[in-house]
Amino acid sequence: MASYQRRARADSNGPAIRKPRTAQSKTGQAAQEGVYSSAATASGRRSGGRASSRTGTRRDARNASRNAHGTHSTSHRRNHKKNGGNGRHRVLKWILRIFLGLFVLGTLAGIGVFAYLYSTTEVPQPEKFALAEKTTVYYSDGTTAIGSYAEQNREIISCTDLPDYVGNAIVASENRTFYTDKGIDLKGIARAFLNNVTTGTRQGGSTITQQYAERYYLGETTTYSGKAREAILALKIAQTESKEEVLCNYMNTIYLGRNSYGIQAAAKAYFNKDAKDLTLSEAAMIAGIIPAPSTWDPADNPKIAQQRFKRVLNIMQEDGYITAKEHQEASFPQTAAVAQQNEYQGPNGYLLTMVRQELVNSKAFTKEDLDTGGYKIVTTIDKAKQDVMQTVGDTRVDGMPDTLQVGGIAVEQKTGAVVSIYAGSDYLTKPLNNANQAVFEPGSTMKPFALLGAAQEGVSFDTKFNGNSHQHFSGISAEVNNALNVNWGTINLYQATANSVNTVFMNVNEHLTPQRTAKIAHEAGITGDIDETSPYNVLGINALTVWDLAQGHSTIANNGVKNTLHMVSQVLDSNGKNLYKAPSENKQVFDANDCALVQKAMQGTTTTGTAAGVSAALGGRQVAGKSGTANDELAASFVGYTPSLLNVWAIWNPDADGNPQVVPAFGGYGVTSTGYPSHLFTEYMSQALKGTTAEQFTTAKDTGKIGGPDGTWGLGSGSSSKSSTDNQSNSDNASNNNDSGKTDSNQTEAQKFAQQCLANPSYSTQCPNYPGNTSGGGNSGDSGGNGSNEQNGSGGSADPGNAGDTSSSGDNAGNGNGGSSAQSSQQ
Repeated sequence: MASYQRRARADSNGPAIRKPRTAQSKTGQAAQEGVYSSAATASGRRSGGRASSRTGTRRDARNASRNAHGTHSTSHRRNHKKNGGNGRHRVLKWILRIFLGLFVLGTLAGIGVFAYLYSTTEVPQPEKFALAEKTTVYYSDGTTAIGSYAEQNREIISCTDLPDYVGNAIVASENRTFYTDKGIDLKGIARAFLNNVTTGTRQGGSTITQQYAERYYLGETTTYSGKAREAILALKIAQTESKEEVLCNYMNTIYLGRNSYGIQAAAKAYFNKDAKDLTLSEAAMIAGIIPAPSTWDPADNPKIAQQRFKRVLNIMQEDGYITAKEHQEASFPQTAAVAQQNEYQGPNGYLLTMVRQELVNSKAFTKEDLDTGGYKIVTTIDKAKQDVMQTVGDTRVDGMPDTLQVGGIAVEQKTGAVVSIYAGSDYLTKPLNNANQAVFEPGSTMKPFALLGAAQEGVSFDTKFNGNSHQHFSGISAEVNNALNVNWGTINLYQATANSVNTVFMNVNEHLTPQRTAKIAHEAGITGDIDETSPYNVLGINALTVWDLAQGHSTIANNGVKNTLHMVSQVLDSNGKNLYKAPSENKQVFDANDCALVQKAMQGTTTTGTAAGVSAALGGRQVAGKSGTANDELAASFVGYTPSLLNVWAIWNPDADGNPQVVPAFGGYGVTSTGYPSHLFTEYMSQALKGTTAEQFTTAKDTGKIGGPDGTWGLGSGSSSKSSTDNQSNSDNASNNNDSGKTDSNQTEAQKFAQQCLANPSYSTQCPNYPGNTSGGGNSGDSGGNGSNEQNGSGGSADPGNAGDTSSSGDNAGNGNGGSSAQSSQQ
């Protein structure tokens, strides 16, 4: 191997001793006072006789006796205290001796253990270093594998042919003092040890020698014994191997991203060449991303990769490994495309990618953790339901263009668990995920959020509205139409929801305001942008993903309780310890009864409305649903759910550059095949719900006021929920009543005919959406008019022509929409 050496205070009399208090005791003081008093009395008397003298003598004797007795008692107590203090000191000395002995014995034992471990520790060769254990992802049963992360590639090479700058770039990046240090950083070991045993995460030593030792014990250094073995190995490596040997072995074992272990595998993965042929720039790029190779891969994070590249070159010049000219001439290299693993082939590649994204975005794991941690990841994906969804989504019916894209998702709204995903057919050929990346205009599937707003405002769903086409609303000059230009007459909110009547919901949004409608959708969990300035946002003009749409509707479906959608249930380490807590927000964001009213209205969609027949096809189960068609017939979607399972499907038709195209008619599902998403829903749910008990939605109580709290909603507080013919019952003119009755009868017949055409375009050749009839009756689809919307409905002008709503069909029948670009309508 080419050389990698650098070129470049107390009183003098002792402590004061407290005097005994004997002389100042009460007994001694009394004796003294008795003597002085007797003497004074005797000398003061010129005559006292023998009696007095004897009396004084006897008192003196008694006082002296008392004084002597008091002194003896005090002295006895003092000696007693002195003996007790000596006893305590002896106990303290014995305790200190015991602790000192134990400390010495522990030290000697530690030295002995260290000496034994050091003598028995073998310095391994690179080929003996265990590769990191694969992280495997499982279905919800915890036993059936979806796939694993990181195919592991390693090729041990001799370092003699490597250019000097390859090793020096790594030294510059990871350990500038490598050639002069002892190979051990005691502070780093202590810091890593503390981090490992307290947080349970791996943290390596700071020197190359320590990192090399950690590689050998990968996955075992979170324990006391594991960290001790690592430290001993690092110490022995530093003392038994040359710097050149340590560096070469390190380069052969380090993980460098793209499933590559060692410099040779990394050179092939990033630059399609051998390590000996790497340029200075290429070596600096690889060295720079060593701390987080998966995260800092130029393919994923070019900005950080370039910053790290410049840092390495700066240090190499400062430390004398390269000249200023070499530094100046080095430019950031172009890396090869990331080679996809076979594990990602087919639809499972989408699942593996989504699981990785969820865990990395949670901040609980890094990409490196997942590549090298050897975890067992248990998902929420149900194997049986996933197989059904994949089959349903992969089915291509007659006439379906190859460019048509399908996206789907199924969710248990009570927990937020995603049970199945349709993201595409093959991740390797089309990595763009149709479930959480590709966007489309959701159309009228946004109307339930405005309906919820009406419930929040205290509006009775029996309030009557004008459901006719050709209406104008404040803030826009163009008239708004319904699907097929149908005039629905006077209808309530239940009927307007079932038949997706645009003009009614434009009226609702006029009262709520677009800002309020957008706020409700976001509170439900939708994260995509919603235009808060456009009255047409209630008709779904802004692009969303299937995932986003499911997140929002799942909150309403769960009676106002929001749960974050997720795919990961558990992440277990090699010891079976769960390292991850799945999201469980379970937050009540809407009133349960308000949501129950919306559910009740949406059930009309699957029985008599735009998706009539869906409920019957599912055995008469209660099914809430809503169809949607994008502006200019560029997409169609359907959202439906039972009390426990929500399912969303969408279709769109991009060109080779990703630009949206009109969804053509195919398979009898309408002019723009708007009935196809509800067909997919029926196909999936009929199998997913097989063998389960039919559930009932919560009974809703409509306590709102007709005309709303201020009496201005719809036709006002005087409107009722009865048929429109009752509006003329109080007329005094009998002939007018007859004429009105005829008009209402004709209108009813027209409505019935329109409903038949919407539910089944082949119902009659007179249907505006009859297959092959490209005129389409002068109306487009279900997402609300904006003739000037850009790709995927990501905006829309404030005055877009005509907003409308054509609608999705039910069950196997389609309902169409079509028509001129001058008048767009939605359902």
